[in-house]
Amino acid sequence: MRKTFVLDTNVLLHDPSALTRFEDNNVVVPIEVVEEIDRFKRDPSEKGRNARLVSRLLDELREKGNLADGVTMDASGGDAVSGGTLKVVFCRNETLAQLPPELRGGNGDNNILAVALEQRLEQVVGTRPPVVLVTKDTNLRIKADAVGLIAQDYTTDKVDIADLYSGVCELWVSADQMDRVKTGGLPLDELPPAADGSRPLLQANEGVTLVDRAQPNHTLLSRFQASQAVLLPLQRAPKVRLGRIQPRNREQTFALDLLLDASVPLVTLVGKAGTGKTLLALAAGLHQVADERLYERLLVTRPVISLGKEMGFLPGDLEEKMAPWMQPIIDNLDFLLGGEEGGGHQGGRGGQRGPRNSWADLKGMGLLEVEAISYIRGRSIPRQFMVVDESQNLTPHEVKTIVTRVGEGTKIVFTGDPYQIDNPYVDAESNGLTWLVERFKGQPLAGHVSLLRGERSELAELAANLL
Repeated sequence: MRKTFVLDTNVLLHDPSALTRFEDNNVVVPIEVVEEIDRFKRDPSEKGRNARLVSRLLDELREKGNLADGVTMDASGGDAVSGGTLKVVFCRNETLAQLPPELRGGNGDNNILAVALEQRLEQVVGTRPPVVLVTKDTNLRIKADAVGLIAQDYTTDKVDIADLYSGVCELWVSADQMDRVKTGGLPLDELPPAADGSRPLLQANEGVTLVDRAQPNHTLLSRFQASQAVLLPLQRAPKVRLGRIQPRNREQTFALDLLLDASVPLVTLVGKAGTGKTLLALAAGLHQVADERLYERLLVTRPVISLGKEMGFLPGDLEEKMAPWMQPIIDNLDFLLGGEEGGGHQGGRGGQRGPRNSWADLKGMGLLEVEAISYIRGRSIPRQFMVVDESQNLTPHEVKTIVTRVGEGTKIVFTGDPYQIDNPYVDAESNGLTWLVERFKGQPLAGHVSLLRGERSELAELAANLL
């Protein structure tokens, strides 16, 4: 028995391909949704681009038949299945009158609610398939429940944050097996079985802490190489020197080893505030750009989304407008380029060149570029070390747009904290960062580490845990 899904505007603005994500069921688009899509089509942001894409998809379906009578949809890729139908439906006044008096105002949400109610009333009693209102609006789901309708969130691209892949694990081995890892590598099929007798299932580039069964204080950090199906000791993190920056815990060591490995062009770092995500990424990027010359430029970008109320239009040229948004990046660069003692801002005393001068020198030499993520569409970015900071504020579609900009020889690093999201249209389970982690889990070209321990300060770590 086919279900009927009534889609809200925010679902299509979040994922334009949602029209084809409901397999062989019936999809209903209220005319109010089409009107709201039309109002968004001139928006220069991602919402406007998605609105224009929805309009084009509906127009393509219109050419196959009358949308009021229903049009059969074909699979458009991904996990979509052909055979479903799509209809564009008007809200009838008599149906709107059946809503409670408080919901008869005729606004957009109430009209969409009336369409869903009408779809349910049109079903034959006894053979009534479910009618489901799909919306990302929490209040509309509450209204639907109040009038006896089934309402669900759009969860196609959601990731259970509690089960998010951590990128690291721990295995207990013998001293002989640990020595084999150091000398030539330990094959996956020779790893000791788990308690239930099953073999460990490791993902490509997963960090593994090996613990000696006889001496638990004897450990070895290794990484799983999927191409050879062996465990090898960390090759780069123990050897590199990044000035005043060194990994302070196990997860940071795993992360640094991935950041320094040119054969892993995509790295994702997830962790709460103060775990060192951005600092490690910038330090590894500067080292490989300025010292090793593996990349031509360090490109740093972040979403332009503020915490709290907007301050209005900012004066100056593009660089001056971007300064408040990029200040956290500049602070980290100042710390990295500062002196060994006395903090990053004391290098300019006594006639010496300070960190801000060094940062300006890197920009002047073309080794460093800091820009807004808004201008990345349409670009091709070859041979650069790219850091996308605060990427938990990006949608999955925006993350896809960024990753597909990567050219030959470029390494891209996404950092963020899924619990500190300022974008009102995503949450901890639907943001682009966690979606990217799950989609690329196990891919040989990608690596991930979840950083757990805060290293910024004792106070920052306590605040991150308590507040």
